[in-house]
Amino acid sequence: MTGAPARTGPRVLRVYTLALIAWLVLPIAVMVLFGFNDTRSRQNFRWEGFTLKWYTHLFDKADLTTAVLNSLTIALFSTAISTVLGTLAGLALGRYRFRGRGAATLLLLMAIACPELVMGASLLSMFVTFGLPRGYPTVLAAHVMFSVAFVAVTVRARAAGLDPSVDEAARDLGAGPWTRFRLVTLPMLRPGVAAGALLAFVLSIDDVVITGFTGGATVTFPLWIYGSTRTGTPPQVNVMGTLIFMVGIVIAVVLARRAARRR
Repeated sequence: MTGAPARTGPRVLRVYTLALIAWLVLPIAVMVLFGFNDTRSRQNFRWEGFTLKWYTHLFDKADLTTAVLNSLTIALFSTAISTVLGTLAGLALGRYRFRGRGAATLLLLMAIACPELVMGASLLSMFVTFGLPRGYPTVLAAHVMFSVAFVAVTVRARAAGLDPSVDEAARDLGAGPWTRFRLVTLPMLRPGVAAGALLAFVLSIDDVVITGFTGGATVTFPLWIYGSTRTGTPPQVNVMGTLIFMVGIVIAVVLARRAARRR
């Protein structure tokens, strides 16, 4: 009698896991499928046949192309800036003890836990108070401000587990501060830095609320999709989303293979 529950438990867990994965993948599969829909209406919600023409007419809508370029460039720039700032902050918080360390950590956690609505409204108030016109620069600054906390917390967790004896050995061998950081500390921090950078990129490229508060006339890909739902979402949106998703899959696979080789 005891063997049956022992065999049933793993099976139920596998079925539950597969069902959960299917539930998560289903919206993505629908998005990919309707990128091939031969629709003739403004609403791309009903399957009307298979076609590849939307991939050849991907850039026919100039405003959609501009929105995608805005999202990609803002995500890349904000990721680069927040990765540098967050890595330095995370290293300081995870490796050194100084006055205000606890308050700085609490501030980072508050930035992560803060609702996007509150952060967007506060950033809008700050930009209006200082008389800054809303546009591409304010969106970039806003994305850096909410992304840097995620990078810092990720790198902090990695830095807290570093072996200080490795840095001390490099110091005994005559390596200076910059050489130790470049050849010893940074390679050990690389997994945390990469994870934080990917997280910052994903958070930036799909943000709607904060960008809506701080964007002004600048339209990003998520804002364009949100606005198009009232007039009709073209199939190019599904194609753009599919391509962005595939790029993310390729990056994840490459990083996973590199991590497997390193292990």
